[in-house]
Amino acid sequence: MASATVRNVPLLDDDTIPFGEEDEMRDPSQAGQKYTHPYVTFFHLFFRGAAIVIYMFCGWFSESFITSFVFVVLFLSADFWTVKNISGRLLVGLRWWNYVDDDGKSHWVFESKNSRVNKHEQRVFWLGLILCPVFWGLFFLMALFGLKFKWLLLVMIAIALNAANLYGYIKCNYGASKDLNSAATDFVRTQLFKNAMDIMTKPSGAPPPTNVRPTGVV
Repeated sequence: MASATVRNVPLLDDDTIPFGEEDEMRDPSQAGQKYTHPYVTFFHLFFRGAAIVIYMFCGWFSESFITSFVFVVLFLSADFWTVKNISGRLLVGLRWWNYVDDDGKSHWVFESKNSRVNKHEQRVFWLGLILCPVFWGLFFLMALFGLKFKWLLLVMIAIALNAANLYGYIKCNYGASKDLNSAATDFVRTQLFKNAMDIMTKPSGAPPPTNVRPTGVV
């Protein structure tokens, strides 16, 4: 159940830069660049892309299932951590995390900040977040109908990690209390509208304020 109040949500202990203040630490010389976080954008795609490539072509380099399994899981784990803790926060201004209160109850927090987002980085972020689970879904069907059950386990791990980040960021973007089906529908509609508007109009030059807007606590 979502709660409307977030005043009792604790701060993360590892917050070197408070959430919502990343723009204040940005180098002014990067203002006119196409990508303001080029390395983050690269690694947002690199880890998940590498996991897919290794899964597809691992048979060319090694016949050991254990070796292939370990390398794919390592890249999937690196991707999950990077997307959850770095690229989502810097590229689209979203963050989701979990904490346990004094009563031992687990809470999920979905946050969104009102700040200027680089349109190119935003597009790369959402495309990578959506397309990779689609690939793993196809691999799941291929492994299932091919009766390759040991590979099916690996694909299910990949789907679980990718789906967790996709679910978390959709909740961040559309609010923790909103139904996921309606949120997904609104997300697709919004992305299509944004792409159409990007083609027909130019982005405005006035950036919005950089205050943090928590979207909910579960």
